[in-house]
Amino acid sequence: QVQLVESGGGSVQAGGSLRLSCVYSGDWPRPNCVAWSRQVPGKEREGVASIYTGSGGSFYTDSVKDRFTISHNSAKNTLYLQMTSLKPEDTAMYYCAADYSNARCPSLSDFDYWGQGTQVTVSS
Repeated sequence: QVQLVESGGGSVQAGGSLRLSCVYSGDWPRPNCVAWSRQVPGKEREGVASIYTGSGGSFYTDSVKDRFTISHNSAKNTLYLQMTSLKPEDTAMYYCAADYSNARCPSLSDFDYWGQGTQVTVSS
């Protein structure tokens, strides 16, 4: 099957930056859509950004637009999330996901595979 491993999380002060990476591997080398989501304990998981691996078209939730940038490198089977101007409310566990079965980027519940997450903590 497919495995995804996130890295790059850590602790940073408000206004700082972090770059998350997600490497995927397995039987399915190229997903149609890859995405980042985040979750705080006790709260619902929130979609952050997604990108089509073919066209490069991307989508962002309003709260991170103009601060985060999602990108994908097919040769390295790697997904990235460049985060700038971080805020305390960005604190969460960040997960990457890959979808192979839908023509369009699906809702979070419909992604085929998920990573284990990387923690991002932003202090004020």
